[in-house]
Amino acid sequence: MRQIESYQHKKILVLGLAKSGVTAATLLHKLGAFVTVNDKKPLSENPEAQGLLEQGIKVICGEHPIELLDEGFELIVKNPGIPYYNPMIEGALEKGIPVITEVELAYEISEAPFIAITGTNGKTTTTTLVFEMLKAGKKEPLIAGNIGTVASGVAEEATQDNMIVIELSSFQLMGIRSFNPKIAIITNLYDAHLDYHGSRREYINAKANITKNQTELEYLIINADQEETMEIARQSKASIIPFSTKQELTEGAFLKDGWIMFNREKVMKINEIALPGVHNLENILSSMAAAKLSGVENSSIQEVLRTFTGVRHRLQYVADVNGRRVYNDSKATNSLATINALAAFEAPIILLAGGLDRGNEFDELLPYLKNVKSLVTFGQTAPKIERVGAQAGIKIINRVDNVEKAVPEAYRYSEPGDIILLSPACASWDQYKSFEVRGDIFIEAVHKLK
Repeated sequence: MRQIESYQHKKILVLGLAKSGVTAATLLHKLGAFVTVNDKKPLSENPEAQGLLEQGIKVICGEHPIELLDEGFELIVKNPGIPYYNPMIEGALEKGIPVITEVELAYEISEAPFIAITGTNGKTTTTTLVFEMLKAGKKEPLIAGNIGTVASGVAEEATQDNMIVIELSSFQLMGIRSFNPKIAIITNLYDAHLDYHGSRREYINAKANITKNQTELEYLIINADQEETMEIARQSKASIIPFSTKQELTEGAFLKDGWIMFNREKVMKINEIALPGVHNLENILSSMAAAKLSGVENSSIQEVLRTFTGVRHRLQYVADVNGRRVYNDSKATNSLATINALAAFEAPIILLAGGLDRGNEFDELLPYLKNVKSLVTFGQTAPKIERVGAQAGIKIINRVDNVEKAVPEAYRYSEPGDIILLSPACASWDQYKSFEVRGDIFIEAVHKLK
């Protein structure tokens, strides 16, 4: 860890706990800051806050009192999930108090360079692939961010011999000042989190922050098949490495004659890749580009791509149940992710879908439901998904209370050779704390079938 003095004797407010808030508060305390932590959860129900109290850190729990902003804070480190329209954040910005997220702290203390991945879909798969390729290439990577340990906690332990591979959300990227990854990847851009950001433009601007501090000494790996991503590339000062599944490029990562290519070099035959789904070729190309830029040999990249079959909750193979193949795609929290999942299979599909209602109507799913023979719905969006399913001509549509009940119902409508697919097209928060919880419940229910 780099020993920095920029926070010594500074009065800093950490707003919101969870794992990132606890780690940030502890780190700032070590760096000599006067830390106050403010979390909505009452102290009696808040073991994290109690632990910080034992370290001698000031803790205020149970509410976010706006008058707290009058105490002369020089900086706020906010939990990424707290939106900028929160009264505390609005009040801080009006007073000229800088607001960052914990990722900024990680960058400031890290001895290791960062490979940072963002985008709408494919972030977790790409992050995992980059990590695995670097590990196979003996590059001593560490993994952080949404997919792993809190970034600043990883950065504390990292040395110059490591590389930190980090998945970053738009929420996190809105709160950076100097963060500058050696390699940045933007997988793709579609509508997402508009309830948080307010507009697609703000969402895209947040994603673009991943490259805002890069120079020609750093690399931006960018999707060449989307105009919005290429617009970010045109505004970036980084060295641009494009990737494409649709075009043959003069440089970068692309497909040609059944091969994945990098800078005109054949790296691996597509038919030797284990990871299913055409959409995953985007993830493979961008991660392969990051690995090549990091000095990983083709043999190590091939080793990973021949064996890697996906991450947990992202088109994850669960089991064969009496001839039915079952997949957990709980991380499909928007329609595009579900479209990609549906396109990955040729066999008849029993689709389990539904969840938090964010106001969209799911009509974009319609052309991709031709292979769905039965539909089992749950959650707030069940009626909307049922309407689209009926319009697609699906004969068997049934609503259940939750994912656990959806599994035996889906099995009841299936036959040997079918695919049973949980791909909700929605966030989980109407019924479950996270998509991980939803996926774990699904997996448990599948194993009960066996």
